Amino acid sequence: MKKQSILLVISLVTFFGASALTAQNYKSAIGARVGYPWAVSFKTFVAGNNAIELYGGYRGFARYGWFSANGAYQVHFDLEGVDGLQWYVGAGAGLQFYRYDNDLLDAGDNLGVSIQGYVGLDYKVEDIPLSITLDWVPNIFINGYVNGFRGLYGNLGVRYVFAE
Repeated sequence: MKKQSILLVISLVTFFGASALTAQNYKSAIGARVGYPWAVSFKTFVAGNNAIELYGGYRGFARYGWFSANGAYQVHFDLEGVDGLQWYVGAGAGLQFYRYDNDLLDAGDNLGVSIQGYVGLDYKVEDIPLSITLDWVPNIFINGYVNGFRGLYGNLGVRYVFAE
């Protein structure tokens, strides 16, 4: 329960504690997340410092693998001293579609649902259309192949900024 409380606090900070408004360093970007899972990512700022990120990915292992579809709401804050660098917190959810021993995907027992927290850094490289992110994404899996809290998820993201 303590671990679930951490995600609740992150969510509350995201939705209710964001009092300092900042301007985003870009409007929209598309690229890749390398980590858990390897994914294609789209991120766009919807109002001020508030962003939505959507990503779909795959992670494979010796006897099983999973496809995932995830969405997150993130609030960004400037870090003093480094132009283009922000930190962010957020919350989101995901669906995981598991396969075992090369079985075809099946929506029955092979479907997982997760609730996610986000804490990370976002750096917009000056003078070139590139955004680099590094984040920690703890998950609470509600059902599926794994259940309960998993804290070892996170990604290094590299995105092409196509709207500033």
